[in-house]
Amino acid sequence: MFTFLTDTFASAQQFIFETAVQPLMYAMDMGGIVEVGFTATGWLLVGLLQIMVIACVFVPLQRWRPVEPLTDRATVRTDILYTLIHRLGLFRLGLFFAVDPWFDELFGFLRGHGISGFQLDAALGISQWALLSFVVYLLAFDFVDYWMHRAQHHFNWWWQLHSLHHAQRQMTAWSDNRNHLLDDLLRDSLLVLAAQLIGVAPGQFMAIVAVTQLSESFQHANIKVWFGYWGERLWVSPRFHRLHHAVGIGHESPSRVLGGHNFGVLLPWWDTLFRTANYEKRFDATGVRDQVEQGKDYGQGLVSQQWLGLKRLFH
Repeated sequence: MFTFLTDTFASAQQFIFETAVQPLMYAMDMGGIVEVGFTATGWLLVGLLQIMVIACVFVPLQRWRPVEPLTDRATVRTDILYTLIHRLGLFRLGLFFAVDPWFDELFGFLRGHGISGFQLDAALGISQWALLSFVVYLLAFDFVDYWMHRAQHHFNWWWQLHSLHHAQRQMTAWSDNRNHLLDDLLRDSLLVLAAQLIGVAPGQFMAIVAVTQLSESFQHANIKVWFGYWGERLWVSPRFHRLHHAVGIGHESPSRVLGGHNFGVLLPWWDTLFRTANYEKRFDATGVRDQVEQGKDYGQGLVSQQWLGLKRLFH
C-alpha cells in the first residue's frame, strides 16, 4: 500500500512536470535548473492535495462541531493567505534562491574536510523496508521538532517571532502557517541540517513534511474533538494542541519547564517523557496574555504582522 501511494504520487509529479512545468521553464530560458522545477512540482502537488483536504474535510468538520463561533473572518482570510504561500511552494521557492546557495557551500565545505552525515536507516539495517524507514525518520524529525518548539518558547528573542503564531484568537484549520517568515526560515533551516545529518532521502523528506503539515492543520482546527484516553497519548489531537495555545496555560505558564505544555508536533510521547504534557479535557480561549489583558497589537494583515514581529525582535 505504501509503495502504491508513493508510486502514484511519483507518476503524477512526473506527468505534471513534463506536460506543464518543464515546457514553461524552457520557454523562460530556465533549462539549467530543471531539477529544481521537478522538485518544486512535487511540493506544489503536495500542497494542492493538502489544501483540498483542509477545504473539503477539515472545514466541514469545523462547521459540524466548533469549539467557538467564528466571529472574525478577516483574520481567517489572512491565515488562508499564509497557507497558500507555504503550501503551494512559494516560501520554499524563495528559500531556494535566497538560502540554498549558502547551504550548498556549507555542505560542500564539510564534505571537503571529511565531515558528512550518515544514513540512519542504513545504520539500523532497515533501509530495504520503505515503510519502516519512513516511520523511523518520522520519529527522528518529530523528536527534533519537539525540542525546536520548546526553544521557540524558551528563548525570548525567538518567542518574539513565534508569538505571532499564538496571537491567533480564532484558531482554524488554516492557522498552522500563520508564522513570522524569520521563524519559518530558522525552523526550516534547522530541519534541512537535520535531514543532512541523518541522511533522509529527498522523497522521504517531502513525505515527512506532508504528513506533518496535514496533521498540524487538523490540530489547529476549530473542532471540539479529542481522541479518547489512549488516542490522546498516541497522536496530537486538536484538544491537546489547543491547550498549548491557551492563554496562560499552554505557552506562558511559569509553573512548568520552559513555560508551558504540549509542545509535541505529531506525537505527545515526548511531552509525556519530558513531563510537559497536559491531558486535561478542556477547550480554552487562545491568544497571548499581553494581547488579551493589555491589548497589545500583533497586527491584522500579513504585512503588519511581519513588521510588528521585527519590531518585537529588535526592541
